Amino acid sequence: MGLLQRSEASLATCFEGAVGSDAPPRLVAAMRHAVFSGGARIRPQLSLSVAIACGDDQPALSNAAAAALELMHCASLVHDDMPAFDDADIRRGQPTVHKAFGEPLALLAGDALIVMAYQVLVQAGQAQPERLVALLKNMGAGVGLPHGIVAGQAWECEPRADLGRYQRAKTGALFVAATCAGALAAGRDSQPWAALGACLGEAYQVADDIRDVMGQSVELGKPTGQDLLHTRPSAASSLGLGGALDYFQDLIERAVASVPACTCRDMLQHLVRHESERLVPSAVCAAYRSPAGQPSRALSA
Repeated sequence: MGLLQRSEASLATCFEGAVGSDAPPRLVAAMRHAVFSGGARIRPQLSLSVAIACGDDQPALSNAAAAALELMHCASLVHDDMPAFDDADIRRGQPTVHKAFGEPLALLAGDALIVMAYQVLVQAGQAQPERLVALLKNMGAGVGLPHGIVAGQAWECEPRADLGRYQRAKTGALFVAATCAGALAAGRDSQPWAALGACLGEAYQVADDIRDVMGQSVELGKPTGQDLLHTRPSAASSLGLGGALDYFQDLIERAVASVPACTCRDMLQHLVRHESERLVPSAVCAAYRSPAGQPSRALSA
């Protein structure tokens, strides 16, 4: 089974096991809409890749750790899309949860997914209490204060925010949690894997900033131009589009180089490069720099 297939199967199994049979039907439908409407599943794939590289001696725990982080990610998207923040109409090419189910159920769906993430971990980790505690702490650090995704969202509410701090919290923190979770689920030291998550997570946010400026709404599956509309910190506005493209490539190279020596190093490096091409295709970079390093008309419009 490939990484994506294992990620999807684990997420479905964990979701069904946690949701039960007697929950309010429309709330469950809203949660399903949030989780199973698409997505690259890069966070669970990363987590499972690291678990495999570390021996993966408890695959059920590895699966649960990967699924829990994806549930947290989906919860954050539900809340991010709501009128209090982005007021977005589409996500992953589908109506956002609050558009499809209304604001009250969207708020509850996001909250329920956060709780479900912890339920999934606790259920799978009871036989490995030391690993469970480490995984719970890891997920809490990736989500809460002072440097998790909640802090990242909150920086958007401040009058000013340091770009690096904002991006590391909003996107990078959950990537760090993903790589570290794979090692922790396998009973290994997580620190050698933190740099991979940090570099790749920041690269994701920079790529999002780039595509937001370029207006690739079809590829993004969500509205573009949101950073300018909401006056949010952005690599593209701070560095210029060319500078953001250069920074993105630098982060990808650092992510590739940061993969620790292991039997799966080639697989992990290939995953990073594959994601790089999916996020910001090399053809886009070439088009921006032609001719003679000048922006093309299409990209500078």
